[in-house]
Amino acid sequence: MKILILGAGRVGSAMAEDLRTDTRFKVTLADINEIPLKKFKGSVIHADLSKPRTITDLAKKFDLVLNAVPGFMGFKVFKTVIESGTDIVDIAFFPEDPFLVDELAQKRGVVAVMDSGVAPGLSNLLVGHAARKLDSLLSVKIYVGGLPLFRDWPYEYRAVFSPLDVIEEYTRPARFRQNGELIVKDALTDRELLTFQRVGTLEAFNTDGLRTLLKTVHCPDMVEKTLRYPGHVDKMLLLRESGFFSANPIQVKGKKIKPLDVTAHLLFPMWELKQGEEDITVMRVEVDGKKGKSHIKYLFNLFDRFDVQSQTTSMSRTTGYTATMVVRLISEGLFRVPGISPPEKIGESEECVNYVLQGLREKGITVDQQIQVS
Repeated sequence: MKILILGAGRVGSAMAEDLRTDTRFKVTLADINEIPLKKFKGSVIHADLSKPRTITDLAKKFDLVLNAVPGFMGFKVFKTVIESGTDIVDIAFFPEDPFLVDELAQKRGVVAVMDSGVAPGLSNLLVGHAARKLDSLLSVKIYVGGLPLFRDWPYEYRAVFSPLDVIEEYTRPARFRQNGELIVKDALTDRELLTFQRVGTLEAFNTDGLRTLLKTVHCPDMVEKTLRYPGHVDKMLLLRESGFFSANPIQVKGKKIKPLDVTAHLLFPMWELKQGEEDITVMRVEVDGKKGKSHIKYLFNLFDRFDVQSQTTSMSRTTGYTATMVVRLISEGLFRVPGISPPEKIGESEECVNYVLQGLREKGITVDQQIQVS
């Protein structure tokens, strides 16, 4: 199978390296930035991925595309690949509604799995897996965060995926469900402190991570929250409410500038994971429901660390390897549903869930499961 990976950032490069070592695939990595391309031992294409014609011309030459471009250009790439008739697995985390192109994907006979990272992605798969085993759902709670192993003042944070997508998490309104009603709140709201084994106390706050679950899973109460070290929210709120995350140009000494551009220029070097630094990924998924007369709660916990041997960040591992396991599902014919398929759809198949989790275990990424019955 010929696979094209669009985007050679940390996650895109990790996915390319993982699939390159699998003899079933011939992998090509594409990006406008030549620096990461030079590090890849396989086939590369230097290209401007913001141009739809470029995407169309490239996609038609491959059996499957892995979309790992930043979120702000993700949907355009996603749609263009579908129009080309090529299957796609996506981790771009774009804000647009993916189901807008469902009819197009079905007409083209394209298998399009979106949000195939760790969260959204693996979290959705686990929710779909638990929901299939229950007669009805009472609540779904998802907590997830990528963090530096060691806390470093002032932000105690490292951006282990696109920093612009991180800021998007802090500015995009968060949608969740409460008492059966769709609720929209600002990101960074409803803070709570939670304790996690091997990590300690973390701060959880609203972000827009439920995504397709709001449409595909019938549950009266659902929420997704991002995890950071305590105190991070206050710093982000200060920047956001002061206008530093705004993309609206302002006049400064006769020149128009975007505050976000200045913020990015200052913050991103501070948020970069430096040589020798390690990151961790923490995730907890709670699915509460009924089976017959029994009250059942499924608890899924994930803790992953930077891979010292391969020098691969934990966020790249958990995000990228979830996506590459979905690629393997498609390549082996275990999942071949035309149209837009969120990961919770894959979670409805016991065989597919076991396949993905086993593949992750083989890479040292383990999801611990507990079932509480009352």
